[in-house]
Amino acid sequence: MSNISVLLADDHHVVRKGISALLSLDKEINIVGEAKDGHEAITMASNLIPDVIVMDITMPILNGIDAIRQIKRAVPNTKILILTMHNKEQYIRRAFAEGASGYLLKDATDGELAQAIKTVHKGNTVLSPSISNFVVKTFIENTHSETQKDSLLLLTDRERQVLCLIAEGKTNKEIAAFLSISKSTVNVHRTNIMEKLDIHEIAGLVRYSVEKGLIFIGE
Repeated sequence: MSNISVLLADDHHVVRKGISALLSLDKEINIVGEAKDGHEAITMASNLIPDVIVMDITMPILNGIDAIRQIKRAVPNTKILILTMHNKEQYIRRAFAEGASGYLLKDATDGELAQAIKTVHKGNTVLSPSISNFVVKTFIENTHSETQKDSLLLLTDRERQVLCLIAEGKTNKEIAAFLSISKSTVNVHRTNIMEKLDIHEIAGLVRYSVEKGLIFIGE
């Protein structure tokens, strides 16, 4: 049987190395790369075109959920398996709405993770057993209608990225340097974001980002 190429995306070096060591014991799985944030995951996915990406949600620069939509646009055949500590319905709902194939909690065993990778690679969906049935039922029924009216859809990918960086406390100069754009362009994006969301102060943008799962607290 041919190997399943896997890209790992997690901001914790020790976690990545631990997962890589465990998965390397499975002869069907081949770890082809490791990314430390969502932005790096997008770049590496485009270059490596892995079969499966095992990705955390809470990562700097760009979180895992927002990285999904850009990865699926660049490499639509790559399957994405979320591996996280977050079990809230809003995160599960957004992950699948953006194109994830599976959602596993970090209390999973190495055997469960390996099997989940093989399952999503075959085109099937995986959910952690500890996620309650009523949550699953709710997000399946409501994902489509909620996505249609989600104010996040008003923002471009670049505006989402700028919003995340603003919410993380980055200055205009820092955002401009990271995105390789001018400070005036950052100001334009900031203005557009505030107008589209009708939020006109930084504190409000931070609250909105937390509520929408763009940045995460507590992991």
